[in-house]
Amino acid sequence: MQYVERPTTGRSDSHDIFLDLPAEDDDRKNLILYRGQTAFVIMNAYPYATGHLLIAPYRQVAELEDLTEAEMLEVNQLVAKAVVWNRKAFNPDGFNVGVNLGRSGGAGIPQHIHWHVVPRWAGDTNFMTTIGQTRVMPNSLEEGYERLLAVQSP
Repeated sequence: MQYVERPTTGRSDSHDIFLDLPAEDDDRKNLILYRGQTAFVIMNAYPYATGHLLIAPYRQVAELEDLTEAEMLEVNQLVAKAVVWNRKAFNPDGFNVGVNLGRSGGAGIPQHIHWHVVPRWAGDTNFMTTIGQTRVMPNSLEEGYERLLAVQSP
């Protein structure tokens, strides 16, 4: 309800969770699952499905062509890890993996490129989502965080 009831006008593009949250020292509170050298994995706080993860570089970059080779490599490695972690934790039937570029492309934080890894299950698109515009989550973010953290290999 906090997300649904928040004001949508006057939102500033200066707010960037991909800069703010990694700067804090509380990964569990901020749902950060993994920190790499140039990029990190965080749970989506407003997910489309259980296990919806976001991968972003630490550096604020809006365009693919502005990523360094190291950032591009690590982001793609983390996307692959996010898929593996979700398979182990939740056993989904498939995935949507992608990036939204620019506000018109669907990016909620257009100034900071980030990838989505969304687990999918057979039959997970039903009337609740399509007609009721409601997401059905079988577990809490905290439960999902613990499950995903437990399946990571050192």
